[in-house]
Amino acid sequence: MQRAAIVTGGLRGLGRAMALGLARQGAQVCAVGHIAADVDAFMATAKEAGCAERVFGLVADLRRPAECDRVIAEAEKRFGKVDILVNNAGVTFTYIDPTRFTEKGPKKFWEISDEIVQTTMDTNYVAADQMARRLAPKMIAQGWGRIVNVTTKLDTMNRPNSSPYGPSKAALEMATEIWAKAAEGTGLAVAIVNPGAGANTPGMAQEMRDWSREGKAPRLVEPDEMVPPLLWVVNAPTERVNGKRYDANTWILDIDPAESAERTERAAGFRLHPLPGEA
Repeated sequence: MQRAAIVTGGLRGLGRAMALGLARQGAQVCAVGHIAADVDAFMATAKEAGCAERVFGLVADLRRPAECDRVIAEAEKRFGKVDILVNNAGVTFTYIDPTRFTEKGPKKFWEISDEIVQTTMDTNYVAADQMARRLAPKMIAQGWGRIVNVTTKLDTMNRPNSSPYGPSKAALEMATEIWAKAAEGTGLAVAIVNPGAGANTPGMAQEMRDWSREGKAPRLVEPDEMVPPLLWVVNAPTERVNGKRYDANTWILDIDPAESAERTERAAGFRLHPLPGEA
């Protein structure tokens, strides 16, 4: 059965890799972004990948409920349904604090403007929540669905001076656990696919790219590394992946996907990493 997907933040970076990864496997994909010029670049890349006939790009502001409705309606008009939602859209530290990785250092939480806090929460959490609430009942009615959220590492969520990025991703992390519990037994699975480390995307600060290349920071995860764990979540039995979390930087390619998943998966939520002093 051909699946149909919406990938938010899907016109560039991690989202583009995941959108094209789904399309190469045969899915129909609506890739949503906020920059009009990215649509042509996305479609050109899809043509090179041999899957342009299964994808289309759409510009929308998913912070607005009416825009979420429009995107879903357009995807349903083209595909007849939506089986998969990948909540990847988000703003990063490059937007929140452009001087974070320079000699000026990171801003304290009280130095971040109201506008940036609101935009970060609306993009990183509220948009995902709005899309999920609209699509979950449809997926349950179909008897099958996947909501895949992109959060971040716990030590990025609670890192000093990580606000409001950390809190926005913490909200989506906890929402994943709550949504997964509600989805049990419905045919819908809610899971997380993360880079597991900094990612080599347009939103990554150049300073971090330089430090990674020079060995002063960990290796950056390439966008295509997100595809294997995403495909596992899409193809595995619903009850196997519901409420689980998979990090791309620990995914092992040269073994059976089920074995790689068993080695790398953890529960979504805040019990995925032991607290200090815990076993």
